[in-house]
Amino acid sequence: MSNRPLILISNDDGVQAQGIRELTRMMCRLGDVIVVAPDGPRSAASCCISPLTTIIIRLLKQEDGLTVYQCSGTPTDCVKLALDGLLTRKPDLMVSGINHGDNASISIHYSGTVGAALEACMKQVPAIAFSLKTKSQQCNFLPFEELIIQTARYALENGLPQDVLLNVNFPEVEALKGTKVCRMSRGRWMKEMEKEKEGAYHLTGYFQNLEPDAEDTDYWALEHGYAAITPIQLDMTASAWLEELKGSFVVRG
Repeated sequence: MSNRPLILISNDDGVQAQGIRELTRMMCRLGDVIVVAPDGPRSAASCCISPLTTIIIRLLKQEDGLTVYQCSGTPTDCVKLALDGLLTRKPDLMVSGINHGDNASISIHYSGTVGAALEACMKQVPAIAFSLKTKSQQCNFLPFEELIIQTARYALENGLPQDVLLNVNFPEVEALKGTKVCRMSRGRWMKEMEKEKEGAYHLTGYFQNLEPDAEDTDYWALEHGYAAITPIQLDMTASAWLEELKGSFVVRG
């Protein structure tokens, strides 16, 4: 058995996407790699699972230090399958991406890239989601390789806090200005449904940043040429409001 770290990789663009191929190449520098990724695009799958269908897997590649499967399910299905069906030991790290398109601000909630990382985090596996703010399917990922390796190595050597993962977004630039560790920007998607004909619509829309001048957010970082690293957590409790809300629902006998 290899003594190298075991790294699980998935995405939501599909197993043949350039981003996951580049991420796989990078992670092979750090450990043994198993890729379990959808057989086609599953963008905006979030944490969707497939409880009503049979999930089919196919082995695409097996060589020393690298195994690649494609899966008929969602990104979350892929991680569940890897952890509960394919692996004989718990991975030391799970990385998702590199997504073609950013997953900053509110888009975190829609993202299949982040969804895959969330599933690993739920199983106490350190997890990182990587995304590039681009509309292209053929990208230059080399400007981000050093930071991707650095971030993955940090998680391997130090671990991550329980129930916390890292969401990393890159601007499409030839050279990064630097890195910002920052929070999610407040934002929303607008004008999301466009009518094609009577009774038929397709999803469209544009993103509205609700705090464009806040310099401590992921969107500010991306707009100004920085990589954005945002720690996000499983617990969605609005803790600051918890005690006030308790006082509003006192049951008296």
